[in-house]
Amino acid sequence: MLARNSFEYAIVRVVPRVERGEFVNAGVVLICRQRRFLDARIHLDPARLTALAPDLDVAAVRGHLELIPRICAGDRDAGPIAQLSQAERFHWLVAPQSTIVQPSPVHSGLCDDPAGALDHLLETMVLPLMLSSSDAAR
Repeated sequence: MLARNSFEYAIVRVVPRVERGEFVNAGVVLICRQRRFLDARIHLDPARLTALAPDLDVAAVRGHLELIPRICAGDRDAGPIAQLSQAERFHWLVAPQSTIVQPSPVHSGLCDDPAGALDHLLETMVLPLMLSSSDAAR
């Protein structure tokens, strides 16, 4: 049996009008230091987002969200933040921000499989209740 490892995660939120405080969960960032694992899963529901902000540029928001997994992976084309250490990338991604894309507070947990924990968090915290994880890959 594999040892359970601690992990930290934050929900990625889209806050179209910061002054209203309304948001749509759009992803999860998770780090498991013992396994040297840092990754993110993103799922933007444009209908939910435009219900809050009909004039929002969804394509621009999607572009910002798509950078998050690339930063996690250390993709050289994802900018200077992607070149930091794994822990520094995580801390940069989950730092409080006053932009449209914001992290939730950081939470912690235990898991046997960080990728499985990340998928589970996406399913339970981000995806609409009627959407399965197999649908999210599309």
